[in-house]
Amino acid sequence: MKPSVIIAALLCAGLSFSSCSHGKSEGEKLVILHTNDTHSQIDPGQDGLGGVLRRKAVIDSVRAAEKNVLLVDAGDVVQGTLYFYLYGGKVEQEVMNILGVDMGILGNHEFDNGIDSLAKVLALSKTQKLATNYKLDNTPLKGMFEPYTIREFGGKKIGFIAINLDPTGMIAEGNYNGLEFLPIVATANLTAEKLKKEDGVDAVIALSHIGYNPAGLIGDSVLATNSRNIDIIIGGHSHDTIDPKTEKGARRSRLTNLDGQEVLVVQTGKSGRNLGKIEINLDSLGLGGRPAYELIPIDSRYDSYRDSTLEATVARYSAGVDSLMTMWISSTPKTLSNEEPELLNFFTDFVYDTGKRISGGKVDLAIANKGGLRSSVPAGKISKGQIINLVPFRNYVTVVDLKGSDLLSIFDVMAATDGNGVSKNVRASYVKDSNGTAHATGVTVDGRPIDPDKTYRVATIDYLAKGGDYMTGFTRGKVSATSDVPVFDELTQYITDGKGRTLGGDPANRWSAGK
Repeated sequence: MKPSVIIAALLCAGLSFSSCSHGKSEGEKLVILHTNDTHSQIDPGQDGLGGVLRRKAVIDSVRAAEKNVLLVDAGDVVQGTLYFYLYGGKVEQEVMNILGVDMGILGNHEFDNGIDSLAKVLALSKTQKLATNYKLDNTPLKGMFEPYTIREFGGKKIGFIAINLDPTGMIAEGNYNGLEFLPIVATANLTAEKLKKEDGVDAVIALSHIGYNPAGLIGDSVLATNSRNIDIIIGGHSHDTIDPKTEKGARRSRLTNLDGQEVLVVQTGKSGRNLGKIEINLDSLGLGGRPAYELIPIDSRYDSYRDSTLEATVARYSAGVDSLMTMWISSTPKTLSNEEPELLNFFTDFVYDTGKRISGGKVDLAIANKGGLRSSVPAGKISKGQIINLVPFRNYVTVVDLKGSDLLSIFDVMAATDGNGVSKNVRASYVKDSNGTAHATGVTVDGRPIDPDKTYRVATIDYLAKGGDYMTGFTRGKVSATSDVPVFDELTQYITDGKGRTLGGDPANRWSAGK
């Protein structure tokens, strides 16, 4: 049996009957395949899921079975593995071209190497690029993006818009110079209204990179319930896996807009673990028809499929990745998860020790963001490549002097994410008020409460020192020292010089939920 036939059989075995039926016609339909937050996961991840060769197998199978297929991406194609560290986004764009991505939008991590570098990488892209609430005329991206697009299938017109997050506090300062951000809800509603009332589209689909329900910010759930004329939101950024087969997923995916009409909201998680599949019955557009939606796990079922072009492209770059993944520097007796306190504690203590070294000895505490740890560390030998995958961003340890009142505001921000990385001499708790807003309480440094009027010396990373992750309190302080070595190299040397230093060690959560 040919590989393509095997893949089609496997795909049909995992999907609903209607998706694979070639018998009685149910009317012409549009199939939208969607991805988000792949984060440079070219190969299968640590959990055995994902991989672009497997994804190509599913995409090819759907395209062979369906007349109308669109492949779209909701941003953060890059950042998180050695492919981006070594090649700066070139590999990901080549892969997107081979996959045949029809349209895509920016994620925040597309800006990680700066907007000039982004423009050079996107020059390689064959994907139609959309940006509705980013005005880019005063940036190197001028002319690369359109505010919306209209595609026609079966006599029906479908409009697509792109909604992005506010870069302030999320994208590093200096990496998006010239970009003008427009309000999310107002811009989305105005553009959707134009498409339906002036351009006569039958449905509007928003590709978004704002997250599903970010604390204190506008996400897909808020956009959906405060919208008119938007029928589907294909989201990203928050790495939510919205699986309609679960009760929670079904509830989160079907929201009601201001006119009492249903909005389908979808997201596939991260790292290419799933491919989203939406089926729109074109005959029922405007008549209350409900699109079908499912997630397709990208797993080893598709390993028998071969695509020589994609394989050859990945092979050109994988040698460099493999060399770093076998450059051994240490070992650990157990797996350390980037979603558990132990690895975050180790990293924050590293920031504390490094801050002391570069500032001449005195540091009061350290703060790090758990979002900066992008992978787990498996038991056994540890390579330099694994450390870069753990902390892939080109950040630098930075020491900031700031008032206790500003420091307390940073702890409030960290409380919104159920705590974040703090050094071993810090303990904190948090409570949530009746509105669900979190507040830090009982914060101590070396056993003493933070004095709002005292100046504290805090070790962190430059991304946070510039107000990243909404920790704007840092921007009111004064930088006293910054390392000239990127964090991934600094951490590699820290482990190597440790002479037996074990990753991890303190498994206790340094934050607690108050009552």
